[in-house]
Amino acid sequence: MSLTEMKIKQAKPRAKRYTISDTRNLLLEVYPNGSKFWILRIFLNNKEFRRHLGKYPEVSLKLARVIAASEHLTEINSEPENLFGEIAEEWFTRHMNDKKLNYIKSIRLRLNNYILPKFKDISINEITAGMILKFCQAIENTGKIETASRVKNIISQIFSYAVATDRVENNPCFNLRGALMSHSQKHMAAITVPSEIARLMRDIEKYPNVLIRFALKFSAMTFCRPGEIRYAEWKEIDFENCEWRIPAEKMKMKRTHIVPLSRQVIEILKNVKKLKLNDQWVFPQLKKNKPMQENAVREALRAMGYGNDEMTAHGFRAMASTRLHELGWQSEIIERQLAHSDKNSVRSAYNHAEYLDERKKLMQFWADYLEKLAKC
Repeated sequence: MSLTEMKIKQAKPRAKRYTISDTRNLLLEVYPNGSKFWILRIFLNNKEFRRHLGKYPEVSLKLARVIAASEHLTEINSEPENLFGEIAEEWFTRHMNDKKLNYIKSIRLRLNNYILPKFKDISINEITAGMILKFCQAIENTGKIETASRVKNIISQIFSYAVATDRVENNPCFNLRGALMSHSQKHMAAITVPSEIARLMRDIEKYPNVLIRFALKFSAMTFCRPGEIRYAEWKEIDFENCEWRIPAEKMKMKRTHIVPLSRQVIEILKNVKKLKLNDQWVFPQLKKNKPMQENAVREALRAMGYGNDEMTAHGFRAMASTRLHELGWQSEIIERQLAHSDKNSVRSAYNHAEYLDERKKLMQFWADYLEKLAKC
């Protein structure tokens, strides 16, 4: 019996995925989370091929039937082309329902940023092990060793799905075992190319958890050590003088450190204040009188699709240092703001305010620079 819009809307989710048939081998697939997708069955040479036609209600019943009729006309005398991009989207739809949100986001970002731009419009039967290896090695050559490995693993999963659904005979990724470099974690990996910094800042602006989003922006604009940011307290923030005075006992070098606060950072702190989360910690754990979890910023970066070899919580410091040097700022001012050690042990005990006027200008410049990049 043919489907109607009423029947589609009344189709309730079950514990397992199920399908409802329409005319001309058109199926509506209903997922446990309530999502509904159109699937077209095509039979050629005693084989069944399934084509993913889109999600309901974005693709209406009427439109799905039109597409199905068109697909039958174009594919009736030839085997479906089986474009990699279509199979990748079908795999993603079927295999992400029971995964955690952060994992889903990281897979989606790697698909969009790496895999689909390269292979989307290529028939999966035309993609060889050599093509995949060359592609992954190009990622390796940018220093992103872990990313190259993860990208290869996603491609392999898509091919395994294609094998299981009779779209391709074998998975070429199986021939690449040992072909890529072994991952050696870089704890201070950092993004330093302006275009990539711009993308990072735009991704931060879209991060769904508002407190972690503020912590990420605060990390980028102050480029303090992750531990210093985690343990930041409201009593250390001087809104009137736009300064954050970190006491010596919290600093790696065991001396007081002054962080001039740009107007953007002051705005971030005022917005955090409005949330009324904690009277002591600037970035607290929700519902707990404790500072933000140690891995909160790192996990947010991973959720946005940045691997350990691309960006770390500590990497905001290297990002600022590299670009500020490249932009012509005096090394002594940058190093002092980074709170790096001073070889002059006597001077180092008293220099927490050294270059303070210059550092105020530097911190405002850096915040303006990041803000401008985010709008590019």
